[in-house]
Amino acid sequence: MISPGVIVLFIICYFLALLLLGYVTSRKSTASSYFLGNKSSPWILVAIGMIGDSLSGVTYISVPGKVGTAQFSYLQIVLGYFVGYFVISHILLPLYYRLNLTSIYEYLLQRFGKITQKTGSLLFIVSRLLGAAGRLYLAAGVIQFFVFDRLFNNSVPFALSVSLILILMLLYTYRGGIKTLVYTDTLQSVFLVLGVVLSIVAIVSKMNISYSDAAKLVVNSDYSNTFFFDFNKSNFFFKDFIGGIFTAVAMTGLDQNMMQKNLSCKSLGEAQKNIFWFSLIMVVVNVFFLSLGVLLFAFYNSSGIPLPVNPETGKIITDQVFPNLALNHLGVFSGMVFIIGLTAATFSSADSVLTTLTTSTYIDVLGLDTNQRLDEAKKKKFRNVIHIGFTFLLWIIILFFKEFNTGALVDTILMVAGYTYGPLLALFTIGLFTKISLTDKWVPIICVAGPILCYLISSNSKSIFGDYQIGMELIILNALITGLMLLLVKVKKIKA
Repeated sequence: MISPGVIVLFIICYFLALLLLGYVTSRKSTASSYFLGNKSSPWILVAIGMIGDSLSGVTYISVPGKVGTAQFSYLQIVLGYFVGYFVISHILLPLYYRLNLTSIYEYLLQRFGKITQKTGSLLFIVSRLLGAAGRLYLAAGVIQFFVFDRLFNNSVPFALSVSLILILMLLYTYRGGIKTLVYTDTLQSVFLVLGVVLSIVAIVSKMNISYSDAAKLVVNSDYSNTFFFDFNKSNFFFKDFIGGIFTAVAMTGLDQNMMQKNLSCKSLGEAQKNIFWFSLIMVVVNVFFLSLGVLLFAFYNSSGIPLPVNPETGKIITDQVFPNLALNHLGVFSGMVFIIGLTAATFSSADSVLTTLTTSTYIDVLGLDTNQRLDEAKKKKFRNVIHIGFTFLLWIIILFFKEFNTGALVDTILMVAGYTYGPLLALFTIGLFTKISLTDKWVPIICVAGPILCYLISSNSKSIFGDYQIGMELIILNALITGLMLLLVKVKKIKA
């Protein structure tokens, strides 16, 4: 079993490296460097950094463990993501660059009006706050259990350990913004991928088999079943695949957090090159995560180690399958590799959220970028206050997750995305593919009513549809319902 003191020492060194990188990149920082990295971010660094943003600690912990209950079905969603990234590259990015946007929700201002812009921004803020808090909660819970509880004999409360993590994250992000994050997230993405690859190396070594035998084990395992064609099930292939396409478009292409780094590239061509390579890498890395899951369960089975089970329900706690084995049974090397990957996954997915939430609030909600009464010093002060405020909000929501979350968190986050990004998908679709103008004042009401109606349909799907289960198509259903309601308040046709 790896010593908690060793884990703490590594995390301290890791943070010192991030702080140093943050200090170097944030010197002489300006509003332009904070929001768009002075439009000089190297595309290859953006592509690598986006891996950490997309995968996060949820993928790192939840996806391998979920193989035990869902096999390789997650890959159906990932293949849909690949198609969705193509749509982003060839439809959304050209639009954003042509309009020279800093916040992508400025498009909604130009197309529909200020209230719609604020609505789009608030949908993003709610979704990203919940998503980032969920990811941080998962990783912080692992660090709490395997480090603080053991090192300090359960005397450090979870709220305090989360506070320390958020304060450290705040220190290297609040000044440099995107200019800093392009470099820190690149470093963290490399560590994340290294974590999963070296975890596979460690477990193959412990099983005393060759890599070719490990590959055969994965391919021949029942856990590697990938495609499912029962129409009534939530993991029906076309539900996952098409849902994955729309989820990628919404959660990446209509998401300020994912797009802000893309808009910091030197040109549209470089941004598109970044998306292309990022999409390829994402498929490969997710295959590694799923393969790791198969190997984890194979090792549990062959070694006789009991799986982590909820004593009340008797069900496997999928989010503890990987941490339990890596930190308790595979030795020091495996434990350190796990901590490397988890730490990188945690902070690469959450640190950029603070910057992009600040951007969207600063530009879309408060309109401080165009406020002529404020000088640059006051604007910077407002920016820092907003940044710190979101850190505090994350802390509160993480504690909420601690009290109420059950099950695999990757499912929870995808469900939240389905409800919050559906209206965004509807707004951008109407804006891009029709000439319709909307009654601006009705948009926020409909963008709340649509998801509520969608939730009622989804939660009562058995009584409405019989055996049919709603899965990844939730975001499509939400967008359709919200879109149809929005079309009811159209006012007139406008010129193309």
